[in-house]
Amino acid sequence: MKFAKLLHNPGAGEGDLTKKDLITLIQSAGFGCSYSSTKKKGWENIESMETDFLILAGGDGTVRKVASELLDKKLLDKKLPIGLLPFGTANNIAKTLGIIGDTNHIIQSWNEKYLKKFDVGKIYGLPKCKFFLESFGYGIFPNVMRKMQELDEKEINTPEKSLQKALLVLQKIIDKAEPSYCKIVVDGVEHVGNYLLAEVMNTASIGPNLKLAPLADPGDGVFEIILVADSQRNEFAEYVENKINGREIPSTFTTLKAKQLSIFWDGMDAHVDDELVDIKKPEVVKIELLHGLLEFFVPRSILASA
Repeated sequence: MKFAKLLHNPGAGEGDLTKKDLITLIQSAGFGCSYSSTKKKGWENIESMETDFLILAGGDGTVRKVASELLDKKLLDKKLPIGLLPFGTANNIAKTLGIIGDTNHIIQSWNEKYLKKFDVGKIYGLPKCKFFLESFGYGIFPNVMRKMQELDEKEINTPEKSLQKALLVLQKIIDKAEPSYCKIVVDGVEHVGNYLLAEVMNTASIGPNLKLAPLADPGDGVFEIILVADSQRNEFAEYVENKINGREIPSTFTTLKAKQLSIFWDGMDAHVDDELVDIKKPEVVKIELLHGLLEFFVPRSILASA
């Protein structure tokens, strides 16, 4: 019998499944498991010699929290595959990996043992930010995150309300946002301009499911760099308007590909995944792709289409 360590964020999403519910479903699929809440001290104590894989029950923030321990503190003696149960608000990582649908079905699929490598972005130049899983970027999106933090929790007390409100906030910000000078160097080639947004993306979507890099594959060994110029303001606003109205129209913004790059943004609005970055002054940041540091169980259909 395979044995898993279940790391659960009981406050993620709407919290429909309890600790007991999750353990029952996991055991019914033929796995043994131990349980820790990521809200309590000591959750990071993982017995690597006794554990065959990890189960993360939560959203993108939970994945980042656990990955931070695995990558930064090197707690484990061996690489452990991850079974992801997407219980968060946006679930950008899970959606990019094709991990969607019924929780029991997802758990049962782990018996198929289909694993997908997941790249990690290594960040140089920001002392408190060492890596990203989803994206690193500047401009409009960090402003949206800041505005969302200021809202009354009653306005965003369900995942649906939170995502919709974030889109409405973004819509207002696009209208008034000032572009910033940005220089990106990829393979010795400079890309310079005034942009509303610059995102180095590993997943297909960020934030409120903004699918800015629809073809992104987090295991293909390259990042997608998305640039939205001031001249594309109306196009970006139209994309968000469609999202608000429930229509996903593919975006067509400038896209670069890179394994390594440097980026300078003349401003201090930045984020790493779902966290704002405290920047004292504009600096050149270097980013390196570390291929396949994590591995996730994924449905058979995802690997077949890759």
